[in-house]
Amino acid sequence: MNAPSPLGAGPPAGPGPSGAAPRIAPALLRLGLALVVVYGALGIGVSWWQVAEAERLTVDPANPLIAGAEIGGRRGSILDARGVALAESVRMPDGTWRRSYPHPEAEPLLGYESAQFGSAGLEAAYAAQLLGVADGMGGADLLRKFRSAPFAPQDVRLSLDLRLQKAAMALLRGQRGAIVAIEPSTGRILAMASSPNFDAQKIVDPETGAAYFAALLARPSDASALLDRATLGVYTPGSVLKIATAIAGLGSGRVPATTTYAGQPAEEKTGFLVNGYRVVDGHHSATGSRALDLAGAVEVSCNIWFAHAGLDVGGDQLLHWGAELGFGAAIPFDVPTSASSLDGGDGFVDEVELANAAYGQGQATATPLQMALIAATVANGGTLMRPHVVDAFVDGSGDVTDVAPQVWRHVLDPAQARILEEAMRAAVEGPLGRHFAGGAKVPGVPTAGKSGTAQLGGASEPHGWFIGFAPADAPRIAVAVLIEHGGPSSLSAVPVAGSIMTTWLKLVP
Repeated sequence: MNAPSPLGAGPPAGPGPSGAAPRIAPALLRLGLALVVVYGALGIGVSWWQVAEAERLTVDPANPLIAGAEIGGRRGSILDARGVALAESVRMPDGTWRRSYPHPEAEPLLGYESAQFGSAGLEAAYAAQLLGVADGMGGADLLRKFRSAPFAPQDVRLSLDLRLQKAAMALLRGQRGAIVAIEPSTGRILAMASSPNFDAQKIVDPETGAAYFAALLARPSDASALLDRATLGVYTPGSVLKIATAIAGLGSGRVPATTTYAGQPAEEKTGFLVNGYRVVDGHHSATGSRALDLAGAVEVSCNIWFAHAGLDVGGDQLLHWGAELGFGAAIPFDVPTSASSLDGGDGFVDEVELANAAYGQGQATATPLQMALIAATVANGGTLMRPHVVDAFVDGSGDVTDVAPQVWRHVLDPAQARILEEAMRAAVEGPLGRHFAGGAKVPGVPTAGKSGTAQLGGASEPHGWFIGFAPADAPRIAVAVLIEHGGPSSLSAVPVAGSIMTTWLKLVP
């Protein structure tokens, strides 16, 4: 056995037998690589949350910065398209700020901001901008910590026109329902009315707030004034949904505009039997023995033609084209929206459900905003613009940050949209269509549309619907009108739609 070398004895360390440099142990190399990956991931994560996600987190209502800025802070004003203040902050004798709402016609879209009840509507959605926590310019929010005044309240300017909004609310007075008016080429909301309505001024007043809010909450859910029926109310759409089915037929190529069904004239009397269920339609006997094409079916609102068409389109394609229009998910908008559905969310269980949905009954449900978007898509040559009601942010020095219109989806080509525009024009102005929807005609202006009377079963009066646009050849306004339990649409929603379109074209000739 060799004895151990004394400390320091032996030759100096040097290359191994091969003369190569010493190798780093594999375990140490793996550790180094792991540290590089970990710290790289941390760096990417920090960059993502501080840069890429900074704006979204800043405007999130849960952001503590918003709560901090709210305490004793002043909000900017919410203005209509012409600069009329719909909401503004007023200094109280004790030095605090309180919101003032001089035009209750703008509720519930406008919402409220109350120290006691929190916030809702646009007041909640744009709290960060109104308080100056966010400036609407994205990356500029990252420099907030370097500013001498970190919170600079901004005004929020809407596309809403108070004159049209007041007209819409007046047309709904004493009824339950909603009106949505859109500029088809941009997606700008011109009016968004919901009735019954509430008075935000009474909510924010400490002397009336508690009792008034309690009274609002005590109402039955179907009579709630706090529900924005335009964006959150979901209803059986009835025959206005036939335009969505027509879009699916044309877009998929499965139901061209020239399609006729040989059995349809006789089925006007006997009904169309689908798996033991009889689809009936008895309100357009004037067509006689003529087999209708798409335009004729739209003009007289033929349930049987559209039941056939829905079956030809097929459930998968109907859902696909419905999704292109916004069905099946919440519509991206400035305030929360309810999802519309063609199938109740569970798929079509059989051909009966599919046939019924194709003419707007069965499991189909829709919000007025969704139906307004269908009209706007046809009016805009098949292109669906993303709806928005905020036009711009205005800072304290008067600098304006505009919100640009955005294309949401290209649904149809212009030639296909033109086919539907002509069919919808016949539904208002045609020799047979005018008996159903002629009351929507704007005097002296070509008008397109589709009426609908949604049957609810039992003793309930049907919902009255209308969607349409004007001028038909150069649209400047598209509308959806819903009158809950209003009875036949020709007596309820149709004249309301005609009045609101006429009003706008007079205001902005």
